[in-house]
Amino acid sequence: MRNYSMLNRRTFLARSAAIGGAAVFAPLLPAWARSGTQGLMADMPVLSGGDVALTIGHTPFTVGGRTGQAITINGTLPAPLIRLKEGQNARISVTNTLEEDSSIHWHGILLPFQMDGVPGVSFPGIRPGETFVYEFPVRHAGTFWYHSHSGLQEQLGHYGPLIFDPADADPVAYDREHVLVLSDWSFMQPHMMMQKLKHGSGYFNRQKLTLSGLLQEGNPEEKMPLKDRLMWNGMRMDPTDIADITGSTYTYLVNGHGPQENWTGLFRPGERVRLRVINASAMTIFNFRIPGLRMTVVQADGNDVRPVSVDEFQISVAETYDVIVEPQDDRAFTIVAESVDRSGMGRATLAPRMGMAAEVPPLRPRPMLGMDDMGMAGMQNSPMGAMAGMAHGGGTAGMEMENMNMRDTSLAPPGMKVGVGVDMIAMDPQDAAGKPGLGLENAGHKVLVYTDLVALQPNPDQRLPSRSMQIHLTGNMERFMWSFDGRKFSEIVEPIRFARDERVRVTLVNDTMMQHPIHLHGHFFEVVNGHPGNHPRKHTVNVMPGSKITFDLTADNPGDWAFHCHLLFHMHAGMFNVVTVRPLEGGAV
Repeated sequence: MRNYSMLNRRTFLARSAAIGGAAVFAPLLPAWARSGTQGLMADMPVLSGGDVALTIGHTPFTVGGRTGQAITINGTLPAPLIRLKEGQNARISVTNTLEEDSSIHWHGILLPFQMDGVPGVSFPGIRPGETFVYEFPVRHAGTFWYHSHSGLQEQLGHYGPLIFDPADADPVAYDREHVLVLSDWSFMQPHMMMQKLKHGSGYFNRQKLTLSGLLQEGNPEEKMPLKDRLMWNGMRMDPTDIADITGSTYTYLVNGHGPQENWTGLFRPGERVRLRVINASAMTIFNFRIPGLRMTVVQADGNDVRPVSVDEFQISVAETYDVIVEPQDDRAFTIVAESVDRSGMGRATLAPRMGMAAEVPPLRPRPMLGMDDMGMAGMQNSPMGAMAGMAHGGGTAGMEMENMNMRDTSLAPPGMKVGVGVDMIAMDPQDAAGKPGLGLENAGHKVLVYTDLVALQPNPDQRLPSRSMQIHLTGNMERFMWSFDGRKFSEIVEPIRFARDERVRVTLVNDTMMQHPIHLHGHFFEVVNGHPGNHPRKHTVNVMPGSKITFDLTADNPGDWAFHCHLLFHMHAGMFNVVTVRPLEGGAV
């Protein structure tokens, strides 16, 4: 990979001419997101107080020497930082100047459902030229974010960070803090992107296995025996299908800066620096690391956890992680946000002074799908698994699949709709709470897994669940169809019903070979990870291919709530439903 700190003169002049210099670029960025920021200091201009005003509109956006049209808030991408305090009442006026309806959803926030901001579920949306006032009490502290829930506007830049400070002393000690908003930007219009995916789900995959790989020549990771290639073809699947949309069209951003712009946050050696990392991308799961700096995870999805030291973590779409780093040396460090398929990366820098840069590591070899990702990890020691002889993620599957039919509809659970929209059923999905992110199995250093997360405070509801349920994540990759239990939201789908204050254990079973970050609005749930009483509370959980994840939910926020995959194009293709929480007696909210 090219070292972006070594830009040549021609590239520099071309980029400067394209963006008109920093004076043109800077106004499109809020103060907290500008390169060279000292961090979120007391005098940093942010939106706070009892009344906040936001305006949604169109603004040109320049990155990498090209300019496109973005949907912005108050004229910036990312949007302004809103910083409020636990215990105060938020009053946020949002004016829509677009020629289409818009909205803002307050991601991960506990609030009345009428203020949640999902058109058609919790409110009608904000029509062109109109203003909607969101009002809600700030009930908890943490790092969150906000974004559009209308159409595909999120892909065009409609997102921003949100911090709720604790009413009492913060349990996390730090000297300086930076917000890092990770996102993906494309100059292709999102509706065209959706059209490309519907016509051919592998349109953006430029890392497919090649003829040289078929002949066992070329790159080592491409070597795969002919019989295994034929097996994959027979299943109409591709072991390189890791991400639907890739670096072939995406520029990966850190605080609105592409790799060439190299966002830089400053520090003093010896400080404890808090990084509030938010994955606000539309479709990209990132592997996040800072070579040479160990990170201590202190918060997940806005909820404090016992500190855990790691070298890398995978952050799925819509998740947030707060980490502490303690750089001791007077030198720069590269922040790496590598796309999960390794087709590109977001790059930024932590440094004592502007102008400093560190080496940018090359992209690592791409991951490959294997037995685990087909939902057959538990069969490896079984007679059928021994017959299959499959290895996970190693690039050579070694598969004999004649007697395995993942499309066998007899494997479908009762109630699942089996048809053209379901092209795979996981035969033996395993719990993935203890698994590192896809492609990070052999990273060679400590990678965060969900079982590392332990809530700092005991879970507020210690009751055992009164019932259990399974929800299957289903799809047809070839036709780019996505659903829950085989039913797209565009069909007549019954909502998922909970009684108010009911305690339910929910298991998400991924019957596909794609990852799915599943988000429930208006609630925190507890990921069941072997720490009963202190399970981590999250609002979004990443479900790895062919695996399952379990969480316990206390349905204590009445109303109608969106429940969906947070991969934007998966949600719009049908992986969406409504969770309805009603009083036990069945009355009104």
